Amino acid sequence: MEEIKETRKDEKVEEKVETEKTEKKEVEVVKKSDRHFDRHSDRPVRPTRKSRFVPKKKVFFKKRFCFFCKNKEAVIDYKDAGLLRRFVAENGKISPRRFTGTCAKHQKKLSVEIKKARQMALLPFTDKHK
Repeated sequence: MEEIKETRKDEKVEEKVETEKTEKKEVEVVKKSDRHFDRHSDRPVRPTRKSRFVPKKKVFFKKRFCFFCKNKEAVIDYKDAGLLRRFVAENGKISPRRFTGTCAKHQKKLSVEIKKARQMALLPFTDKHK
C-alpha cells in the first residue's frame, strides 16, 4: 500500500507541475489581453466606451457692438460698396451677426442692401466672379 501512496504522491506532484504550467500560460494570456480582465479577479470586464461628449474649452471673446449703432453718421446704402465689403466674406457670403456684431435691425437692412448691390453688379455673388 505504501507503494501505491508513493505513486499517487508522484502523480499529484506531476499534476501540480502541469497545473502550474497551465496557470502560467493563462497568466500570459491574461497579460496579452489585460484590458478585458479585471486586475483583481479572473472575471472579464466589459470594455468601456469612449465618451462622445468632449467638453470644449471656454473661449473668451470680446463683446462686439453694432458698427451702425456706434457710428450714427454711417448710412447703409447699396452704392457704398466699400462699406458693404466689410460685411461680406471672401467667398461672397454675407457674414452672420455673431461675427460682425451688428444688431438685428441693421443686419436685416445690411443684407437687403448687399443683395441690391449684387444685382447692380457692385458686389460679386461668389469669389469666382473677380
